[in-house]
Amino acid sequence: MVTSAVVGADGLDAIITALRAEGRTVLGPVVTDGVIDHREVESVADLPRGWTDRQEAGVYRLEPTGTAQLFAFAAPMSSWKRHVHPERTLLLSAVREGGRVKVLEPATEPPALAFFGVRSCDLAGLGRLDRVLGDPPAADPAYQAVRRDAFVVAAACAHPAATCFCASMETGPTPRSGFDLAVAEIGDDDAPSYLVDAGSERGEGLLRQVGGRAVTDADMAAASSANDRAVAAMGRTLRAEDPPRAAVHLNHPGWADVAERCLSCGNCTMSCPTCFCSATEDSTDLSGERTERHRVWDSCFTLDFSRLHGGPVRADTASCYRQWLLHKLVTWHDQFGSSGCVGCGRCITWCPVGIDLTAEVAAIAADPGDGRGNQ
Repeated sequence: MVTSAVVGADGLDAIITALRAEGRTVLGPVVTDGVIDHREVESVADLPRGWTDRQEAGVYRLEPTGTAQLFAFAAPMSSWKRHVHPERTLLLSAVREGGRVKVLEPATEPPALAFFGVRSCDLAGLGRLDRVLGDPPAADPAYQAVRRDAFVVAAACAHPAATCFCASMETGPTPRSGFDLAVAEIGDDDAPSYLVDAGSERGEGLLRQVGGRAVTDADMAAASSANDRAVAAMGRTLRAEDPPRAAVHLNHPGWADVAERCLSCGNCTMSCPTCFCSATEDSTDLSGERTERHRVWDSCFTLDFSRLHGGPVRADTASCYRQWLLHKLVTWHDQFGSSGCVGCGRCITWCPVGIDLTAEVAAIAADPGDGRGNQ
């Protein structure tokens, strides 16, 4: 039985090669368009060797590290949500054939994927989506098909960004479950090694195929030390199991305060690894012979999201932001038994005006008032 081993960069390359040999498209972190994001990788050479990211509220910058480290960055620009719950999914199409209309269902065969370098916060995000989209009786078959087969190679995070707070949410920075293989970068920055743990039978089989040397106490200590440093480096916190009930004051003046800054752009919901809301769109080609229906991502910050007969239920920015934050942090507990936030910090980084949900919750919870503030 091989449950762990230490490999070099060539060992990671062998993992990627083996996954591709299975017919899988391997998706992993790469430098593209000035950010680190997920794209197809064919070898270790595609990974962001020698790059890190500086993330702050409303700020993202790539910076060189001067090392040979492959994972010296925090959460990539986008989460894995887009690969299991895409921005746009064809639901059905219809074509006119003579005087009749024929409805066509899309192909149901999912792509064979491998997710490489999944951060612990994103593993937790996938777990949250499993609860929403993967559990019967309301399961999404397309989501289930991709998620069930995807091979997951997780990667411990030793370089959290200033916007990260996964430690306080108990979702990181070291992967604990939900992976086939987990990688921790250890040792010399100029010639790092990789502690690889198997988390499933197929992960164990692949690790046995790749090989590597036995794990020593020094290797375990190095991985543990990297985890401890990452935890200590996180400057933001949010309580994982104690939802901020104080923030439920619907007319607290804090909601109006954040609305003065919020652009209602929806960046927070688009970048969040657990936001799952969607709408449907119908389109017809210019000939009028073909119609398609797509499921597309939606956001609770749009007016049409809450539109009922007569108009939208939430017609101002304050009520939209309140809906998003309270669903994410409070009522998600009631619906799904956990917080909807995994502490990745993307909503802070990618907010154009740098709104920080941890700061907003703290401000409202510190002064809950009597609920008679401005809406």
